[in-house]
Amino acid sequence: MAPMATHLITGAGSGIGAAVARRLLDRGDEVHLFARDAGRARELAAEFPGARTLVADLSNPDRLSWALDKQPLPDRVDTLLHIAGVVELGAVGELTPKTWNSTLAANLVSPAELTRLFLPQLRVTKGHVLFVNSGAGLNAHATWSAYAASKHGLKALADSLRAEEHAAGVRVTSVYPGRTATPMQAKVHQQEGKPYDPARWIDPESVATTILLAIDLPRDAEINDLSVRPGR
Repeated sequence: MAPMATHLITGAGSGIGAAVARRLLDRGDEVHLFARDAGRARELAAEFPGARTLVADLSNPDRLSWALDKQPLPDRVDTLLHIAGVVELGAVGELTPKTWNSTLAANLVSPAELTRLFLPQLRVTKGHVLFVNSGAGLNAHATWSAYAASKHGLKALADSLRAEEHAAGVRVTSVYPGRTATPMQAKVHQQEGKPYDPARWIDPESVATTILLAIDLPRDAEINDLSVRPGR
């Protein structure tokens, strides 16, 4: 990808998203980070000097269009990187609609809505939409139903989008990391009642490397699906 490409990133506050944001800023690209509120936007701006922020609460997809209409948006968009995600474990017999709705809103409906809103700019640049999915988007296990359902849905979103936008030159990639040493993983281990050892899992920087590989690929090729598993 040419220098000074413009990237929009959700989930830059920690883990994989933070690693990607730093790498793109370090190489001189223009980076816009989504934040859930103005306070978080100020924190992200301080943490990532040179980055710009957009306030958009992914827990409320119905309000995303309204929120973005109130803010100056980038003139161009080369990549839209969906990295944010939430997880709540629980058996199907125990999960409430509140958990289902909040998980689907953040992990599936908001990525779909943000993609819809920025598709016109992505078509102009022949840009790239990348979804950080999960191994749970390919296989669902006990107590993972809500999260896995949201990620299975995210795969369907990406596959449909790819088929729809291929002729327009918009590339679409899904990345499926295995367990990665992030704050989300620490929370998962707490919910599972297991000790957390980050050294056992993928470093977020390694997933960031795969993401940059996908978006930097020459225009004659497109990575559709990329699985990343712990190497230890």
